[in-house]
Amino acid sequence: MDAIDLRLVDLLRGNARLSYAELARQVGLSAPAVHERVGKLEAGGVIRAYRAEVEPESIGLAVTALIGIVEDSAADTDDVLEALRQMPEIESCYFMAGVESFLLKARVATIAELERLIVRLNRTPGVASTRTGIALSTKWENRPQPGTPPTG
Repeated sequence: MDAIDLRLVDLLRGNARLSYAELARQVGLSAPAVHERVGKLEAGGVIRAYRAEVEPESIGLAVTALIGIVEDSAADTDDVLEALRQMPEIESCYFMAGVESFLLKARVATIAELERLIVRLNRTPGVASTRTGIALSTKWENRPQPGTPPTG
């Protein structure tokens, strides 16, 4: 990946609806050349998806929680992950260093729904315990970071 690819990624992370013509104008290439580069970035897995970012409250998801999962010492991590994948309330899952094996970001409509999710998590085979924090508000999230050129 060169500096132009990084610039294309930065531009698309800021606005995935930019046309190839506009991308081309901003990086100094032709639209067909940009189309080819973006296609290679998609095929190579650098660009994984394009999606609409929505305001969670506007679609009824007013509660955001961060949930730490401590695995049972005999847990099969793959089985725990598969169980977590089946819970649509879980938006993000991070494998962590430290006491907690996973950190989850979950969105639900109500505190009662969060309670039901926590009970389900605690009943999941391989989960020893959970620790939950509730976000009072979101100041920002999903902020695009500028790409840095590869070294070497």
